[in-house]
Amino acid sequence: MHLITAIRVFFRVLFSGEVAEQVRRILADGQKPESGSGTPTAKPKPVAPRKPAVPVRSEALTLLATLQREARFIDFIKESLSGFSDAQVGAVARDVHRDCRSTLDRLFAFQSTLPGEEGARIDVPQGFDPGRYHLTGNVTGEPPYHGTLVHHGWEAAKCELAQWSGSKEAVRVVAPGEVELK
Repeated sequence: MHLITAIRVFFRVLFSGEVAEQVRRILADGQKPESGSGTPTAKPKPVAPRKPAVPVRSEALTLLATLQREARFIDFIKESLSGFSDAQVGAVARDVHRDCRSTLDRLFAFQSTLPGEEGARIDVPQGFDPGRYHLTGNVTGEPPYHGTLVHHGWEAAKCELAQWSGSKEAVRVVAPGEVELK
């Protein structure tokens, strides 16, 4: 019986490069074919371990977390102000305002969208980008338009939010709970 199998394998190896490669691997590695298959099988290639997927976090949450960490923004907004005097609220608001401004300047370097001082006359060109100009008042006819600059708008000169690398369980945590140990 082995003689017949050897002759069959000889001719299959002779006429099939794939079978020849399988037999070569079996002879080199000492691997045996699967029982009952009758033909040699290739040794499975090792699979490289996959890196675990990094959880994705909204950039909005990352920004809120930064404002909370650096300016206590959420604490200020969530606090009921009804029990505090105007002077107390003003003192805290001044600190939160300063720290939020510093954080936003560092992350985005905001600059005016349109040139000129508010109240100045401004021309809105034909083919203007509605993402840069918001027209109000008596908007009739076709551009170019002539009007008064009510607000110069803001645009970010950069966007440098930190890359979040927390766990899947903390993907929505904006500020971790603080526990003091004694």
